[in-house]
Amino acid sequence: MARNREYDEHEVLHKAMELFWMQGYEKTSMQDLVEHMGIHRRSIYDTFGDKHTLYLKSLERYEQMVGNSMTSQIKPSDSVKQSIRRLFEITILRGGQSPKGCLTVNSAVELSLHDEEVAEKVVDSFSKTEHLLYELLMSGQESGEISESLDAAKTSMFLHNSLVGLRVLTKTTENREKLESIIDTTLSVLD
Repeated sequence: MARNREYDEHEVLHKAMELFWMQGYEKTSMQDLVEHMGIHRRSIYDTFGDKHTLYLKSLERYEQMVGNSMTSQIKPSDSVKQSIRRLFEITILRGGQSPKGCLTVNSAVELSLHDEEVAEKVVDSFSKTEHLLYELLMSGQESGEISESLDAAKTSMFLHNSLVGLRVLTKTTENREKLESIIDTTLSVLD
């Protein structure tokens, strides 16, 4: 007779995600995961597979969390410019929390050059964010809020690149004034 799990799978996956986010993939050992997740090594293997598979599942969990956070920030009553600004501002708010920065960006820097599966997850995540920005820009052009002279595809790439840069910068500074100034300058392309 199989034993019932004595832990919540989503909760322990969230703990694994946090640990990978804080320490990175290479620095995190299976023993670190056992201790941080609060479950036995065998349970990790039985539920999530090996460390690499657990990392990929952690990236998926992070993508869900960030994706939900980003889309929840877009309010129908807001202007397109307000919505885009809010996407940048939540990066600052999250940057002040622990762990700092962005797990997807960390993964891109640490692993994407030599881990095809991680690279695919990173590209997919970045593409979704860039597409969200593109959709917002197109909506702004349709409503007349954003000039039609802006190339929405190129501008969404630029904005996404700036957003990724901001995610990196939040790891190194808590200077809110500096970060807000970067947002102001970046979003000035929409004027």
